[in-house]
Amino acid sequence: MNATNRTVVVTGIGATTPLGGDSASTWEALLAGRSGVSALTQDWAAELPVRIAAQAAVDPTEVLPRPLARKLDRSAQFALLAAREAWADAGFTAKAGEDPTVVPERLGAVIASGIGGVTTLLSQYDNLREKGARRVSPHTVPMLMPNSPSANVGLELCARAGVHTPVSACASGSEAIGYAIEMIRSGRADVVVAGGTEAAIHPLPIAAFGNMMAMTKNNDDPQGASRPFDVDRNGFVLGEGAGVVVLESAEHAAKRGAKVYAEAIGQGLSSDSHDIVAPEPSGIAHALQNLLDGTGLKASDIVHVNAHATSTPQGDLAELKALRKVFGDDVNHMAISATKSMTGHLLGGAGGIETVATVLALHHRVAPPTINVENLDPEVDADIVRDEPRKLPAEGTIAALNDSFGFGGHNVVLAFRTV
Repeated sequence: MNATNRTVVVTGIGATTPLGGDSASTWEALLAGRSGVSALTQDWAAELPVRIAAQAAVDPTEVLPRPLARKLDRSAQFALLAAREAWADAGFTAKAGEDPTVVPERLGAVIASGIGGVTTLLSQYDNLREKGARRVSPHTVPMLMPNSPSANVGLELCARAGVHTPVSACASGSEAIGYAIEMIRSGRADVVVAGGTEAAIHPLPIAAFGNMMAMTKNNDDPQGASRPFDVDRNGFVLGEGAGVVVLESAEHAAKRGAKVYAEAIGQGLSSDSHDIVAPEPSGIAHALQNLLDGTGLKASDIVHVNAHATSTPQGDLAELKALRKVFGDDVNHMAISATKSMTGHLLGGAGGIETVATVLALHHRVAPPTINVENLDPEVDADIVRDEPRKLPAEGTIAALNDSFGFGGHNVVLAFRTV
């Protein structure tokens, strides 16, 4: 791929999360330090070891027309709503071709999911087993495909420069955005709608994560259960939703007079080759170093990090050790936020939602807090933003990172800066 090194900017954002049905309500809740975690009241949850989750604040079936919603897995429903918001926020008035400022052949879509249509697969298997083959929905295959969210976004917006679906566990959403940056930088597209989505709040994934000791079983305190960097953290809380951004070449954005939230500087990638589940600090450090080497970004320019920080004993510290290894004393002036303390962990959707939060933090020059850090782990050697939002430098160009790491040893670090 012959890179043209075009500058890439963020011109639109969209989200539907456990904190709100759009990006504005989500951002407001993040700054207010509100938790989106609650007790599961469904009958199927009663016998599970984990009976809490961060469910979407607005059910997508309440927004989408019923005939459309019936043909979409919940993960695709979330992705479509977030993409619609981001598209409109970027100033586009219709799909590519009908809006004169973008043509289909120059528009791409990259929407990731770590698990895909798991609820469709499991519910339709229940239909097969209990009611027979004739009761299996004819829409099952298009709904359960991992590329269904990206395909449906691409169909709605008429994206013909490429529609892609990276699948790299909890790093999927960030990898999608990184791929989108490269699509624009290389000249393949002028505009790409990118992000991540997930909808896996179902008894099987919850039982499986719970039995592997990855999820907290703090059922008696849902809102206090996700506690990154706290000495009593004991696993993540499962969340659902989607986060999407519109990325655009700076030249294309300027030509149509678009507002710009931030510049998308680039990404750093690596893989651990260590363990299917356990993180390896050296692999994370390699991704961070690749980011610096590949973008020319200086550690001293980074003032904020939206940490992956899922609230697991191993993962939180591995990330901080890697930051310290690569950035040294520069870590001391980086305001580190762990927004999963409020949203829960959206798996393949995490990188999308946390990119939205990172971009808004730069745009408004304020870092959201990390909640539930009542007893900071003594091994945490970093500046964690706790309880209250933190103002970022009001003047000059500043940069921020969004960290994402996934089962299988996938490491992705995205960098953004003010414009």
